Amino acid sequence: MSHPNVDRDYSAQATVTETEFDAVMARYRSASESATAGLDGETDLAFDPLSDERLDVWGTSPGQLRPVVLAVHGGYWRMLSRHDTAFLARVLSDAGIATVVPDYTLAPAAPLEEIVRQVRAAVTWVYRHGAEHGLDPHRIHVVGSSAGGHLTAMTVVSGWQRAAGLPEDVVKGAMTISGLFDLRPLVDSFANAWLTLDPTRAEALSPLLAPPGTAPLHVAVAEHEAAGFHRQSKAFHAHWPVPSTWTVVPGRNHFDVFLDLADPGSALSRALIRLVRP
Repeated sequence: MSHPNVDRDYSAQATVTETEFDAVMARYRSASESATAGLDGETDLAFDPLSDERLDVWGTSPGQLRPVVLAVHGGYWRMLSRHDTAFLARVLSDAGIATVVPDYTLAPAAPLEEIVRQVRAAVTWVYRHGAEHGLDPHRIHVVGSSAGGHLTAMTVVSGWQRAAGLPEDVVKGAMTISGLFDLRPLVDSFANAWLTLDPTRAEALSPLLAPPGTAPLHVAVAEHEAAGFHRQSKAFHAHWPVPSTWTVVPGRNHFDVFLDLADPGSALSRALIRLVRP
């Protein structure tokens, strides 16, 4: 059973009107289609034989190995797809950076442990096979918003890389945007209807409770955001011992803040490019 106070703290959709929410969801797809129109890339590449999930690669350049940003979509782990997440590809390509957008099996069809495994498998694919597709396996970066912020964080915490046969610093930098990093409160929230977490699993899946990694981190949160997202972003920034920067994005809400990465003049897109090209 959910708790009203917890639901309020973690209800991102309650911070916008239904009309605003629907409009931003549509913009994710339309902006992604516009950004990738005519852009060099490859689509529908299988990256994980255990799930047969696919990814798209955008913004490559013949004869080059470009640094790469792997962009992980949000949707509270239960909605959206890679087709809604390529809106940053044009801005990054103009900066000499490629974009990889993976799908993952949505909850409740997959438990959160499996979703995390799949996103890490996308990182592994870029490291092992990226050079075949114009991607520099030694310059992998990850960005994600909302649930994608949590999944991004799970690629940079320490402890999983060795079992996957990867170097500890396989991800060279990450940006989380209005993410969740301590999942224990969600056990008592509306989100557990599809996550079905218990306290033990929630703790194990919380990057705030995991050993931090070595990648530089940029933690961003929208100004007009539910209180729980603000608290958790601030706590995750404080948890990270290596260079970590913190941004509150003015005038943005939980949903439209991610679209700032489609604007080359936004502070968020400039911060991401600096993360990749210091």
